[in-house]
Amino acid sequence: MTRGQIANVDLVKQVNSAAVYRLIDHAGPISRVRIAELSHLAPASVTKITRALLEQGLIQELAHQASTGGRRAISLATVTQPFYLVSVKLGREELRLTLYNLAGQEFGRQILPFPRRELNNLLAALHHHIADFIAETGGERRIVAVAVIMPGLTDAQHGRVIYHPSYPLADVPLAGQLGSQLGLPVFIGNDTRAQALAEHYFGASKDCLDSVLVRVHHGVGAGIVTEGRIFKSQGRDVAEIGHIHVDPLGERCDCGNVGCLETMVADAALLRQARRMLDQGYCSTLAGRTLTMDVLCEAANKGDQLALAILRRAAERLGQALAIVVNLFNPQRVLLSGALCNAEDIVFPIINQAITHQSLPGFHQGQPIIRACFQHDQTIGGLALVKRALLEGELLQRILENKK
Repeated sequence: MTRGQIANVDLVKQVNSAAVYRLIDHAGPISRVRIAELSHLAPASVTKITRALLEQGLIQELAHQASTGGRRAISLATVTQPFYLVSVKLGREELRLTLYNLAGQEFGRQILPFPRRELNNLLAALHHHIADFIAETGGERRIVAVAVIMPGLTDAQHGRVIYHPSYPLADVPLAGQLGSQLGLPVFIGNDTRAQALAEHYFGASKDCLDSVLVRVHHGVGAGIVTEGRIFKSQGRDVAEIGHIHVDPLGERCDCGNVGCLETMVADAALLRQARRMLDQGYCSTLAGRTLTMDVLCEAANKGDQLALAILRRAAERLGQALAIVVNLFNPQRVLLSGALCNAEDIVFPIINQAITHQSLPGFHQGQPIIRACFQHDQTIGGLALVKRALLEGELLQRILENKK
């Protein structure tokens, strides 16, 4: 058998194993007979795959199902508690690490300052912190993967960073380098896209196949889930809606263009607007206070006219951009994440009105924008990346073959 034939056989094994595991995960408890019917795999193949999954503890047999004639079938369900992962958020000069099991339960968390530095020192420090965290929290637990999420752009398919706003990681094959050092499979991805996937698996859009999450923070990004999968272009990130051109006379953006949405609705942009208006003499309860998004939203909720004007204008701009996204992707649900949610009663109706008026009626379907579940868990996206690697077979096959 040639090397190419061996590769094809391995790929078929991965695809078939993933198909069976997905069915058990999504539809379990489920019988082997039903799995064969839904997957169109031969019963013997299903039996072989489920035997391997049982041996690795990835699934379990439950009580016999009620008989419909003949021998009663045994049900199968996934097992998530005994498998663990480390999720790492490589933020802006900050490192967050969390130990989860595959059920999403948290078993340890750490937040560390992580200043800018030369690339080799940066990579050595990153490896050191992750390895130490595993040693401190892992114990005898079976850790099956590490996920690293970050702002910026990634090529998740090849485990490569394209751009990070704080560190010199452009074109670094981060997943491969960390994986060889840690002896574990490593998956990387953009933090907003990963959060959208987490909302789909565990949160506010788990009952939808098609959804959009928009996150407003340092910048403005989106994660688009279509047919239950994150929307990508050849494995690379998409949906940088913060750089939609909105105002030809607007401020210059970090990307080099002028009038991007990000320059009007991101947290820093709103706080700049507030300072500018205060400096111009506008009367506000914000005068003399240290300006943060929490302070701005609190003032708006209490009726401060300056704060209200800023947030209402931001909601209009954001609603216009979201109407474009709705027209392009026709999602079942639109989620918002970020500090603007602290002024939900002010911001959401304006966004909803813009979507209703500026998108096709059959597309927005009268569905209001809703608040994302994972507003404050900045590492939950890493759990979603590992879950995806299991469901799509890459990590699943490693576990079945006892590979690291």
